[in-house]
Amino acid sequence: MLQRPEGGDAAVLVSLDFGEADHLDSLQELRNLATSAGLEVLAVIEGKRDKPDPALFIGRGKAEEVATAVRAGEAQVALFDHELSPAQQRNLEKMLGCRVVDRTGLILEIFAQRAKSHEGKLQVELAQLEHLATRLVRSWTHLERQKGGIGLRGGPGETQLELDKRMIRQRVKLLKEKLAKLRQQRGMQRRARRRSGAMSVSLVGYTNAGKSTLFNRLTQANVYVADQLFATLDTTSRKLFIPDCGLVVLSDTVGFIRHLPHTLVEAFAATLEEAAQADLLLHVVDVASPSREEQIREVNKVLAEIGAQQVPQLLVMNKIDAVGMAPGVERDEYGRISKVWVSARQGTGIELIRQAFVERRQPETKQPLSSAVLQL
Repeated sequence: MLQRPEGGDAAVLVSLDFGEADHLDSLQELRNLATSAGLEVLAVIEGKRDKPDPALFIGRGKAEEVATAVRAGEAQVALFDHELSPAQQRNLEKMLGCRVVDRTGLILEIFAQRAKSHEGKLQVELAQLEHLATRLVRSWTHLERQKGGIGLRGGPGETQLELDKRMIRQRVKLLKEKLAKLRQQRGMQRRARRRSGAMSVSLVGYTNAGKSTLFNRLTQANVYVADQLFATLDTTSRKLFIPDCGLVVLSDTVGFIRHLPHTLVEAFAATLEEAAQADLLLHVVDVASPSREEQIREVNKVLAEIGAQQVPQLLVMNKIDAVGMAPGVERDEYGRISKVWVSARQGTGIELIRQAFVERRQPETKQPLSSAVLQL
């Protein structure tokens, strides 16, 4: 866990360009993630390589540059915008003399800070343990000592490392059993909603796109909202009644991000299944972001991973107030609204989303309508 004493820890960010098109966007996200975790960014070390160094990932010369920055700013953490192997992480910690956290570890830490519900805490703990299980090969002396005795102290000749791994396996098994029960309960709730004829709608989108703000605007709820990555993690569902549409159950889900750790996707399977089983996805997009097209692709990539790629989507282009746009719609080949431009913060264009719900309840009839944007 990242330690956060009063005033916050100081961090040095490290990012290498391996020729990826989204390198700069990914680095900016790392900075935002660090801020979201309560860290003060002292310096950013960048570089270029054809491929990672097997031992230090960034190479010895660049590692010495990072070590100098760490000592100069008395940083407690070095954050890497990449996935580090356990050996690379161990070697870097020895050389830098500080805690080394990769992108996956940082996202897991933020999730641990933000999870509030019982289910959310179980999901995050499972992801953390599965991530930790691959990183127990350390140079700590206690891992090399032989343990005797029985029970929790380990069997005869069992090393502390083996004991740690066994305890993690047992805890992971228990967490998966608990989450399986919660998943069963969610399935029963979904079946009950279907019997009642309620329309199931899930909010999905890139983190900080404004999902929770839109959720509050549509349902008059009071879900926590903040201008930071992963402000809310726990799934919240609310019922709303729309004339000519009927009962709608709207669920707010966790936001997505580049290189979302696979362990998190697996751990949050029960929560993300809400999106896979929905009648409609509200895919919220920050229209003011210059990387919005890439963000849409990243969200669709995760949706495909959880089996939700076939669920109909309504693209919600949010934050039009930030770019001076007017609310409007775009229609599909069936004449139904397929994309809306709104401002969840100001409440403009929200009625267009409700109108889209009504149209989704109506049978599909092909109409010779163009897909041009209709500005109001």
